[in-house]
Amino acid sequence: MKDVKQYIEANKDRFLEELFSLIRIPSISSESEHKEDMVRCANRWKELLLASGADKAEVMPSEGNPVVYGEKTIDPSKPTVLVYGHYDVMPVAPLDLWKTSPFEPVVKDGHIWARGADDDKGQSFMHAKAFEFMVKTGQLPCNVKFMFEGEEEIGSPSLYGFCEKHKEMLRADIILVSDTSMLGLDTPSICAGLRGLDYWEVEVTGPNSDLHSGIYGGAVANPIIILSKMIASLHDENNHITIPGFYDDVVELSREERDLMAQAPFNLDEYQKALDIKTVHGENGYSTIERTGIRPCLDVCGIWGGYQGEGSKTVLPSKAFAKISTRLVANQDYEKIAKQFQQYFESIAPDCVKVKVTPLHGGAPYASPMDLSAYKAAEKAMTTVLGKRPIPTRSGGSIPIISGFERILGIKSILMGFGLQSDAIHAPNENYPLDNFFKGIETIPYFYEYFTELESK
Repeated sequence: MKDVKQYIEANKDRFLEELFSLIRIPSISSESEHKEDMVRCANRWKELLLASGADKAEVMPSEGNPVVYGEKTIDPSKPTVLVYGHYDVMPVAPLDLWKTSPFEPVVKDGHIWARGADDDKGQSFMHAKAFEFMVKTGQLPCNVKFMFEGEEEIGSPSLYGFCEKHKEMLRADIILVSDTSMLGLDTPSICAGLRGLDYWEVEVTGPNSDLHSGIYGGAVANPIIILSKMIASLHDENNHITIPGFYDDVVELSREERDLMAQAPFNLDEYQKALDIKTVHGENGYSTIERTGIRPCLDVCGIWGGYQGEGSKTVLPSKAFAKISTRLVANQDYEKIAKQFQQYFESIAPDCVKVKVTPLHGGAPYASPMDLSAYKAAEKAMTTVLGKRPIPTRSGGSIPIISGFERILGIKSILMGFGLQSDAIHAPNENYPLDNFFKGIETIPYFYEYFTELESK
């Protein structure tokens, strides 16, 4: 790709200001008060795609938040790449832990600091600017389509139906995604697999109203205590999940495969220091990398109940709540696991309380075959720009719609992310290194070049 570095250098200030125009829109999909912000962000994306050289771009309705679609066709006989990303972001609470305003991006210490800087506005925007470079310099080798949704952070509930409805419009040879992390620019990697997801809200009810803890305490079950005991029982002494049948379909990796994963550079002391923890914690018999890549897990994402205001209030609460999630690995069926969890959690409740389990969302795990021409193109592109062959890794995170794409559209996805574990996505002080942002823009055009060459053979 001729002159890509020069193009980035000449336009980098504009690139950042355009990205910041997206970041400044608080497109939080999980909070209903931001409904208008979702539409504003979608329309801004439309403007940016058209300015970058798309033949057309439009904001299309779905059952939920709108989907941004754009395309450029240079030759119907050429391969087509569908770029997927999302413009919605996570909530920012707790706000007092942010060092900067989450929706007013700041560049400091070589990083962009803001909600969405990495996940996924920054990473998606790399594709728009790489596309712009190829169009403006006449180097676009194939057809490109863009699809940016506004519900990824809540499980993409509307995108499945959108894909079913628009199969022909979305027809492509490969889906290219930058919504994952890499080991580092000095140790590049490609995500070859994602964990699946199940997510529930549970409600435990004791008495029919809050009670005086002195008059009733010791005689009536406290839902918070009962819920805590039930949650604690979901793991045994080896941190093994106790839900019957939970591991039945888990594919165990061979010793050879585990040894290959172990070649990825990982410093346990630095990992613990960065998190300010004395030691890691997890399923016995597996390394930290394995626990977050090839093994399922179960976590409590939130828990609440009773009095939480200032000062004291001696109350025995009527209800207690928790949000619980599992991350699933290859061959686990998230719908099957959802039923297993609900049945088990209800079965371990004592008679002194009532339990309600509400599924929120879920998605299947995904594996990207390394023999795909698109994977080889991504591997070659990273090697060209970063000087080292990328290591295949498996992400502990989930993008449920990726497996949906394969099921509905029949298209595989390549997960060529440039984020870092230290980018604090979903947490206060999310950030994205400028080096990764610009190297991503530099690398993506090479993917198009190599993919087109490999598909044409």
